[in-house]
Amino acid sequence: MDIKRLLTQNALSHAQRTAVIFADQRITFSQLKDNAFTLANYLIGCGIKKSDKVALFLSSTPDALCSFLASFTIGGVLIPLDFMLTESEVIHFINHSQASVLITQPKKDVSLTAIKANCPSLREIIVCKAQEEGFTSWESIFAKPQTHEPQVSVNESDLSSIFYTSGSTGHPKGVMLTYKHLDNPVDTIDHFLGVSDKDIFLTGGIPFSHLGGLDYILLMVRFASTLVLMERFNPLQFLKDIEQHKVTIFCIVPSMYIAIVSLKEYEKFNLSSLRYAAVFGAPSSPALLQRFHAACPKATVLNGWGMTETAAPNTYSPCDETKISSIGKFGFRMTHKIVDDDGNPVSGSQKGELLVKGEGVMPGYYKAPDLTGEVLTPDGWLRTGDIAYYDNEGLIYLAGRKKDMIKVSGEIVFSSEVEEKMQRYPKIKEVAVIGVPDKMRGEVPKAFIVAKENETIDTQELRDFLRENLAHFKIPHHFEIVADLPKNRVGKIDKTKLIIK
Repeated sequence: MDIKRLLTQNALSHAQRTAVIFADQRITFSQLKDNAFTLANYLIGCGIKKSDKVALFLSSTPDALCSFLASFTIGGVLIPLDFMLTESEVIHFINHSQASVLITQPKKDVSLTAIKANCPSLREIIVCKAQEEGFTSWESIFAKPQTHEPQVSVNESDLSSIFYTSGSTGHPKGVMLTYKHLDNPVDTIDHFLGVSDKDIFLTGGIPFSHLGGLDYILLMVRFASTLVLMERFNPLQFLKDIEQHKVTIFCIVPSMYIAIVSLKEYEKFNLSSLRYAAVFGAPSSPALLQRFHAACPKATVLNGWGMTETAAPNTYSPCDETKISSIGKFGFRMTHKIVDDDGNPVSGSQKGELLVKGEGVMPGYYKAPDLTGEVLTPDGWLRTGDIAYYDNEGLIYLAGRKKDMIKVSGEIVFSSEVEEKMQRYPKIKEVAVIGVPDKMRGEVPKAFIVAKENETIDTQELRDFLRENLAHFKIPHHFEIVADLPKNRVGKIDKTKLIIK
């Protein structure tokens, strides 16, 4: 994707159209281009060259959005770091990527002086929202606008970004994406949903350090659509933004839907502007999405699939509410197969690991050939780690993650299936199931449960309910009632923290 060309084109054709809405702030396409070019030209003046690494440690604000576009404009390699990271993690990833510049904002317990002292590759640190002695302030850059087009040529095969998908311990997994990969998510969304400059997107607080956050920026630039930007997810504000700004499309994760339908007033909002509401990751409960759909009957509710490693999204469920549990079929720039443990294709409804191949697949993990070799076959197939199967129409369904399989006395239990059935219990707001050691059976399921407001969970009553919906060996042996479940920055349940617990 040629970001510089698109910014210039939008500034000419849609100069005064609103590109970004952030709280009470509105940024036009003309302003967006000028801001991105000013920062890009400043970076060039600092000696930042094409293919240099540009690290961002920012919350999801217009400053972060501008930084993304500036890096792409000069052919930089973007290193988006989650703003929830600790100081030591930031230092770790800067050193691993050998970033030349860091654009950041103040954060408690994160010392820029310590980062500068421990990251020898950094030549420049730019600070937003503050004046810090010894560092360049964001405001000083824009006090002297340089809005001319940067003279840098970017090729499709050039590296555009590295998205880190693991913590600082062990081997970091930096997913490499080229500039050609930036086309994949927007082309896929357009292929399945049909996007135009009339669309208004809502980020829902999906962080820009996650590929889903970047997708929103790319959609806005490619189609000259308006982007409503939320710094963090708030279910009530989310609904207010849809109603106020007449949002047409959003993509969020299952836990966000749970938070929305848990609001007593969610059905009172006017959501008639919505065309598509998508969820990524197998939905914890199709009934949950159907509940949300009742509040916006004109919208199509879809389930999508994709990974950072595949420049997500890659496919969507059919426009049929009865098939919301499916992830649909591949075909647009991607092919797939479902294989058994020996690598042989499965037949019928047999379960196996989903492998994908095509234009979206990453070239590998940055500086990690061994990790790359574990997931990429010599002939280009990516092992997704998802266990999948077909129905009689050839639609694909996910049974769960390979790592989320629980072996109970030799029987395979998928935690996602148990979670889906438990989510139907009317007193449960949210649930997560993991495998825990058991002397007799090897492993047994354990459920962590968040009850709905003013509800009390009777575990014996819950067991009786589950006996009608699950085979006996799939019913959790342990139930723990908790106030909430740990989430990662995208809003997905972080089961690693439950295992530690």
